[in-house]
Amino acid sequence: MRIKVLFVFLLLICAGMTFSQQRNNGPDEYIETENGLVIRPKFVGGIANFYHFVGTIYELPKVKRLHGKVIIQFVVETDGSLADIKVLKDIGYGTGNEAIRVMKASPKWIPGTLNGKPVRVLYTLPISVDTR
Repeated sequence: MRIKVLFVFLLLICAGMTFSQQRNNGPDEYIETENGLVIRPKFVGGIANFYHFVGTIYELPKVKRLHGKVIIQFVVETDGSLADIKVLKDIGYGTGNEAIRVMKASPKWIPGTLNGKPVRVLYTLPISVDTR
């Protein structure tokens, strides 16, 4: 059933501090803000490695024709660990709890930085699930 799981990874950066965006150079690069240079957190090995990690351990519910997005939110801490993992939107049948379990099992990330110093960064992640 894992074959039909589609993971759409949309990284939205919502830093734990307020700053206005002046220049965005892509999801894996940096943002120049009024407060300085922000480098986004990264999964070790890159986004493809993260897709592989999630796709390998996410367990689909045994429900036919389940289709939708589970939206989770988490903080990448200054040490790269993930904290405050919560489900913002759940499609039921345990999909939200499974997303939390997967994120708790995640290895540490490379933390985001502001002017070279590690900072906490809030991420919102939609996970598409399809058992059709």
